[in-house]
Amino acid sequence: MKVIDHIKQAKKTLFSFEILPPLKGKGIEAIYSSIDPLMEFNPSFINVTYHREEYKYKEVRDDLLQKVSIRRRPGTVGICAAIKYKYKIDAVPHLICGGFSKEETESALIDLQFLGIDNVLALRGDPIPGEKHFVPDRGGHAYASDLVRQISNLNKGIYMHEEIENESKSDFCVGVAGYPEKHFEAINIKTDLRYLKQKVEAGAEYIITQIFYDNTKYFEFVDQCRKSGILVPIIPGLKPLTKMSHIQFIPKTFNIDFPDELGNELDHCKSDEEVYKVGVKWSIQQAKELIDNKVPVVHFYTMGRSKAVREVAAAIF
Repeated sequence: MKVIDHIKQAKKTLFSFEILPPLKGKGIEAIYSSIDPLMEFNPSFINVTYHREEYKYKEVRDDLLQKVSIRRRPGTVGICAAIKYKYKIDAVPHLICGGFSKEETESALIDLQFLGIDNVLALRGDPIPGEKHFVPDRGGHAYASDLVRQISNLNKGIYMHEEIENESKSDFCVGVAGYPEKHFEAINIKTDLRYLKQKVEAGAEYIITQIFYDNTKYFEFVDQCRKSGILVPIIPGLKPLTKMSHIQFIPKTFNIDFPDELGNELDHCKSDEEVYKVGVKWSIQQAKELIDNKVPVVHFYTMGRSKAVREVAAAIF
């Protein structure tokens, strides 16, 4: 079932979460072990991220460098198929612009259609380490709106080099990302909303937000979207804090702020255990308020670890 249909048919706020593919060398059991503890809460769908390969150049002899992959995660498409057929749950693969040509994107979409996966989350993706700015691959998309448009064209039967018969058209439901505290590259929130609207006009049917810790930011973001003519469902994304390192890492990496109340509590934390307790408690409060305000879905970023998300879900679902 499509994400948008889950939302339309729901009589209450839904639960969903996102997982990371394991690093190379680890098997599918690493995925199952992070999903199994959350199954009792009946997730409506599970997102699977995609991360570009990272490379370094190794000198093999004088003046000759060899490009070597140093960090790679197993294929998102295969993991989504495994999840779909093991758990009978809709899996939502991330598709990114970086690292793909348009032809490779089309091939990935054909594979997804063949496997019966009818949801995708379309993202531009981040610059790879060493790049100051995002650089698209040769023949690839520079913007998420262009990726959404390619997927929408496939839904109309318009492929890159041909048009096909009606019965062979794809039927993907496309989600995109939104940023309650503005994408770090955007000049201001008004500009960011303009780009978001372009993605919706290109065919996106729902939005999942970047993580945030101040619900006011989410509610203001939704209000600004509606005033801008963005009327699709907007799913809030949450991530419980669990480590001391998160206090510095998360605001810097995701370009977000902690609200004063949370910041004051974190200032007194001296260990991972203390941060974990504060993080889970705060996430529960956030989720309860969001549910009281009838958000369509509460979506959790697990970062490959489900323990904290399970505690939050047990308190609210």
